[in-house]
Amino acid sequence: MRPLRIVYDGDCPFCSRYVRLLRLRENFDVKLIDARAHPEDAQGYGLNLNEGMIADIDGEVHHGSDAVWMLSMLSSRSDAMNRMFAGLFSSRAVTRILYPFMRLGRRVALFSLGRRPF
Repeated sequence: MRPLRIVYDGDCPFCSRYVRLLRLRENFDVKLIDARAHPEDAQGYGLNLNEGMIADIDGEVHHGSDAVWMLSMLSSRSDAMNRMFAGLFSSRAVTRILYPFMRLGRRVALFSLGRRPF
C-alpha cells in the first residue's frame, strides 16, 4: 500500500471530521497527523496550516485546496458522504473557488470555540 500522510488542525471541527470521513484506508497506508498534538511533524513541510491541510502521497505534497481536491479524488465512493465530497470537489477550479469560504468557516469555528489559529 502507498503511504499517505495527512497533516491537519485537530482543533478545527471541520478538518477533524473531514479527514475521518474519507475512505482512504482501502488503498493507502494512512497516517493522520494532528498538527496541534504533533507540531514537529507539521513543521517539516514548511507550509502554513492556517492556509490549509497537507496531504503527502509518496512524497508528493499537496496543500490547501489542492489537498482537499486530491483526497476527494483518492477516497472510496463507498458511502454517500464520500460520493458527495467527490462530486463537490471533482473540479480543481471549483475547489479553489470554494476553499476560501472553507478557510473562513474554519476561522469562525476556531474563534467561536475559543481556540487560536496556528
